[in-house]
Amino acid sequence: MRILMVCLGNICRSPMADGWLRHKNKKLGLSLEIDSAGTANYHVGEKPDHRMRKLSLEYGISIDELRARQFSVTDFDHYDIIFAMDQSNLKNILDLARNKEDKQKVRLLLNELHPGKNLEVPDPYYGTEANFREVIELLDEATEAFLINNQLIVKQ
Repeated sequence: MRILMVCLGNICRSPMADGWLRHKNKKLGLSLEIDSAGTANYHVGEKPDHRMRKLSLEYGISIDELRARQFSVTDFDHYDIIFAMDQSNLKNILDLARNKEDKQKVRLLLNELHPGKNLEVPDPYYGTEANFREVIELLDEATEAFLINNQLIVKQ
């Protein structure tokens, strides 16, 4: 299964979601392919936000090797599931969809944790360290829920 995490600039939320899922994938010996992208091209080629990298290390996860890239229509061909972090990015992704099959791949990540509620992962970029921590913990829970919902792990 190939999964793509998408936010706006690909420097805060989506690389952290990518990092959590990669960490769990490796720890559990799964064979998921995971990546992240942004709908905007503001930070292409850059490392994730320094605050997100610093705090992620406190959780034992390094996202230093990740580099921002922009979402592309060809991502629909490569990924089985495309997770948007919020409604705005969901709309931006769906606007690029070429057909019903493309659209069916796109979901809001927090629906894994709260089915059907269409909740958004808040963007911590202009926030405080507490906002970054909140997002990190939310992404940990959401990626765990994804693994459980797809029967890749058993709920403990």
